[in-house]
Amino acid sequence: MKLLEEWLRTPRGRFKALVALAAVLPVVEATIIAVLGFQAVRGLPPQVSAVWPYSTFQDLRWLFVYHRTIPGFFLTFVAISALRGVLTTVLANLAWPAAVPHPSWRWLLRRNIWVATLTAVILSPWVALSMAFATTGLSWYLIAYLLPLLLLAPFLLRAGLSADWWRGLPRLEVVGWAWLSFVILTVAGALLSAVPIWWGIPLAAVFGAVNALLWRKSVAAVLAPGRVRFRAVPVVPLVIALLLFSFPAMPLVAERLQGGRGGWRPPIMTEPLPDSVPYAVIALGGHDSEYDGEPAVDPRVERYSYLGLDEQKRPLPYTAVATHRSLGDSAAVLAEHVEALHERTNRPIALLGHSEGAMVARTYLERWPVTEVEAVLLFSPLVMPGRVYYPPAEIRRGWGVVAGWELRLLQALWNITDTSDEVPDQEFIRSLLADAPFYRNRTLCPVAGVRMVAFLPTVTAVEAPPGEYHRIPVYELPAFHGELVGRFDVADLVLDFLSGEPVQRSEMQYEVLQRLGSAWQPPPLALRINPVWSAGREADPAFTGRICEAR
Repeated sequence: MKLLEEWLRTPRGRFKALVALAAVLPVVEATIIAVLGFQAVRGLPPQVSAVWPYSTFQDLRWLFVYHRTIPGFFLTFVAISALRGVLTTVLANLAWPAAVPHPSWRWLLRRNIWVATLTAVILSPWVALSMAFATTGLSWYLIAYLLPLLLLAPFLLRAGLSADWWRGLPRLEVVGWAWLSFVILTVAGALLSAVPIWWGIPLAAVFGAVNALLWRKSVAAVLAPGRVRFRAVPVVPLVIALLLFSFPAMPLVAERLQGGRGGWRPPIMTEPLPDSVPYAVIALGGHDSEYDGEPAVDPRVERYSYLGLDEQKRPLPYTAVATHRSLGDSAAVLAEHVEALHERTNRPIALLGHSEGAMVARTYLERWPVTEVEAVLLFSPLVMPGRVYYPPAEIRRGWGVVAGWELRLLQALWNITDTSDEVPDQEFIRSLLADAPFYRNRTLCPVAGVRMVAFLPTVTAVEAPPGEYHRIPVYELPAFHGELVGRFDVADLVLDFLSGEPVQRSEMQYEVLQRLGSAWQPPPLALRINPVWSAGREADPAFTGRICEAR
């Protein structure tokens, strides 16, 4: 013991201990992941020994997904905050510069446990947003929780070392090291998700050692003497308040990223079909779309209505609220429309679905396997939605129960400016959660007798967890969610596909972006442990790394 104490008194000995501890922690997590065969979380282990606040961000994502009771959540929250405080105390102490006076262990321990708890509280709204991302697969949620994390990281990096961390702006060196850690963790996640799962163990050790270097440089940057700008200003409380009060504006940002709301009239509705197209076409709008009843230019094309058909079997006008119904109910309405249009035109039917409309079309194909539909175009379909779970509001026990309540609180803030009155328990969302095994596993799987293609925007690459996510032809293009369907260059591809020509293009950067996003996604909830899902026949892509497979 004396030898160890003497060894830790030397800068070289402390640095060796720092490297060893920072490397061992990711190795332990990577080993557990490899033993479980948990393919979807291979990119997470380096974060377990990362600098503030990234390690806490990883802890919270595991906790928000894997808890079943409200008391259990808070007990675990306290336990992991205390454990994280102890770990950061040891890591910070080992990384402490020799030339800087060292505080007592007791002060550092108390401070880090308190800061670990405070950091977890501060980050929890954005961890809840990561649950919304994993529920819907929409990339704007990913942007909405990573940007605040990056903004807060330089401030929280100072918290465990300085009593005045909440005042003034961090120096550029601190900002640089905080953001460099984010970049390295992103690259680490990409590499770990690209190699075979057992190779991830030594690779996790390598990036754990890199974390040790980042700890040393970050602690030195925080403790370095220098002028702090705006020292008298409580910058951190102001930033947190600004971020929280920005929640009501997020639906407006989402509106832009998702291609806007309201009237949806893609080119197929405004241009006549060429004679080479043998189909009658039903165009399905996405979430919060609206329809004023105006027919398409070509009589062979009709707009799908979430409210169904009128007495003349024509689609009814609808408002955004109509799109909030469950996917099963919407698919039943589509079945009536398919039958009516086929009887009227005596043609096979093609479906063109956008976002939620694509999910309605895919649900219809699953539940009505004998159909007049012979071609389907899926624009910006939700990729592997339902990766997490939270029970309905009236149920007080179940996986993700506290996360569900925090989402409801956040949604109440958003609805200050959001006229569509979204709620986390909306029928559409609940249908994604209830049938998650199907949507995770088979959304982009082939259907016998139906020609299919999916048009995927660039953001789909970061929405999908590591592993296979499509087995039908895809056409990949740079765009945000919802932008492709309205582009006239894509309209030509739609007509080519409807005329019988193959349409397919894969971009190399998609796989790269998919790997880079893997470090910041929440861990999926295993299908077999959730009673709501466990009776299903679907295999779990989170463990197999493949889709379209049964158990």
